[in-house]
Amino acid sequence: MGVPKRRVSHARQGDRRAHLAISVPTLEPCTHCHQPKQAHHACPVCGYYNGRPTIEIKQEKPQQPA
Repeated sequence: MGVPKRRVSHARQGDRRAHLAISVPTLEPCTHCHQPKQAHHACPVCGYYNGRPTIEIKQEKPQQPA
């Protein structure tokens, strides 16, 4: 059961939520193309992970003039 609204002060509520801040993800260089990527994720530029191609990156088609 919840506690009534005014029983916990705003300062105590803030102290409890102090560790919930979102941090910026750490980036590391891709071993294949040297572009920054998230750790333990496939590279969004070349599709390599752990030295092997894992996903196929689709190339955008050039737009033809109308």
